[in-house]
Amino acid sequence: MIDRVENTSTQSGDTVRESYSARSEEYVELFGAMTSTHPSDRTLVSSWAAALTGPVLDAGCGPGLWTDFLAECGSAVSGIDLVPEFVERARIRYPDLTFDVGRFEALGAATKSLGGVLSWYSLIHHGPRDIRVPLTEFARVIRPGGGLLVGFFEGETVEAFGHAVTTAYRWPVAELGRELVAAGFDVLETHTRTGIGCRPHGAITARRHSTP
Repeated sequence: MIDRVENTSTQSGDTVRESYSARSEEYVELFGAMTSTHPSDRTLVSSWAAALTGPVLDAGCGPGLWTDFLAECGSAVSGIDLVPEFVERARIRYPDLTFDVGRFEALGAATKSLGGVLSWYSLIHHGPRDIRVPLTEFARVIRPGGGLLVGFFEGETVEAFGHAVTTAYRWPVAELGRELVAAGFDVLETHTRTGIGCRPHGAITARRHSTP
């Protein structure tokens, strides 16, 4: 199946939100539990979280599964998502945790207030024209030395494709790493994985470097 999309113009947040809202029940059924995640991803997230100090934000928390996972790892964590239906579901399922509706481009957290941000497949709808905006916002709220972990679709070139919900992007690890550096991070580790029937996966751990 050919899923490449030639039009790589930036999508609005409203388009992404409305697209996920329309399919929120289907999404939760397919991906709303930790059993849908890869064991190596759980290992990576838990080891990343263990090295953090301070509050953690799950940016793009969806129905809250990774937020709860981070809480079980011992993190003081909260979640934020663009999709109200996901936030409502997360609040019901994990009543002891905090979830809010919001955009990554303008987080409510104070500058240098967080020990880390998890952005697990939550930037996949940001193209090369706009991905630095949320990355710069992550850099603003993470304290120097704090951590960022990004999960994404990996590819040989930056390329839009027809994701099941709405247009998404593949990124080469090196190219996304350069965006992280430009936003104020030092890249620590990169990970890739391929599997039969699955799109190539990438992950990058990064550290917020000190600023003047």
